[in-house]
Amino acid sequence: MDYEMSTQNQGDTVFFSIYWSPLKKADRWSIATSIPAVGGVFELYWMDDHQHLRLFTVGNARYGGLRSEIRRLTDSELAEDPKMASLLADKEIWYRYCISNSSNDMTDVVWFFRKTYFPENPAVSHSGRYKRIYLKEISPDKVLWVP
Repeated sequence: MDYEMSTQNQGDTVFFSIYWSPLKKADRWSIATSIPAVGGVFELYWMDDHQHLRLFTVGNARYGGLRSEIRRLTDSELAEDPKMASLLADKEIWYRYCISNSSNDMTDVVWFFRKTYFPENPAVSHSGRYKRIYLKEISPDKVLWVP
């Protein structure tokens, strides 16, 4: 199955369907062999001591592709911040992704997720194309994470 995003426009309203990849534990070998080098959106999680997933980040990758961006963000040897390097080295990191060819669609989807997960400070803007954005997630896993 392709883990792609579909879009339906109705005037100033858009409906996104996100078909997530299965949640996988991040290691450089699985990333290199299973993630395509194309654009898309992704979520990264870390596993706490109680075996609960904690959302690490939501983002998108354009030119370098999902493979290089997820690899960069999950490898402790590539982290510039010492606290982040420690977290990446000491905890299990998990990821999932969805492919997209449209940078505007990725911008809107990442904004939607960040506005939903972090309403006080989403830290990104939407594309400005739509007044209303709706999103449905389809995932092979039931992902429950602890804030």
